[in-house]
Amino acid sequence: APCARARALLSVRCELVVVVRSWVPLFDWCSGIVPRGYADLYNAALLPVTNSREENAQIKAGETPEEWTVPEAKAKLRQKDTDARWTQKNHENHYGYKNHVNADQEHKLVQSYAVTDASVHDSQVFEELLDQGKDAQGNKRAVYGDGAYRAKEKEDYLANANIQSQICEKGTRGHPLTDAQRAANKAKSRIRVRVEHVFGAQAQMGGHIVRTIGILRAQVKIGMMNLVYNMVRFGQLLKRDGKGASAVA
Repeated sequence: APCARARALLSVRCELVVVVRSWVPLFDWCSGIVPRGYADLYNAALLPVTNSREENAQIKAGETPEEWTVPEAKAKLRQKDTDARWTQKNHENHYGYKNHVNADQEHKLVQSYAVTDASVHDSQVFEELLDQGKDAQGNKRAVYGDGAYRAKEKEDYLANANIQSQICEKGTRGHPLTDAQRAANKAKSRIRVRVEHVFGAQAQMGGHIVRTIGILRAQVKIGMMNLVYNMVRFGQLLKRDGKGASAVA
């Protein structure tokens, strides 16, 4: 029932734990939550930070700009981000971090996430975010993602885990997609695109700019953004189901 789902969703607990060697998930979904959606959706959003192009080039090379190391520039060095990295998307260069998320198909709630520098490929955190939960019928939910997640080792991993792959196929040089593959990708994208709505809502909240310094602070900032998005989305779901605050009192 919607009321029962609301109580379960409110049991989400937030742990802001800053660690150096491992990522600690912000969301600990209770085992009683079984989203009615039939799939998990994966994607990543870029969040830029601000350094000059010359400074970023030196940081990428593993160097610290000389003007930051002089004693009188000590305060300036504290204000520079040396953890962020470059990446290219749609022929545009971006310097910053990535917010990798797993959202459920129906509710568009962020179920898990990971924060990395922008140079980390989306597929590198795929297993980390993979949900082994089951739907209301007791089946593991299918996984939807764009072509960035498509690789033989990922497909084998999902098959061994008994998880249906609905990841879009991608063509290669000399081996373009067939008409059937393009049609299949189009059908998959109708569902996969729902994860883009998450990033669109976060952008409207002003969440796609990182004003902190260093990856540890970025992890907390981006984690809080995901949590606040879930709170806003949860209120929308209650309104959609005709439930107010009294429904979860």
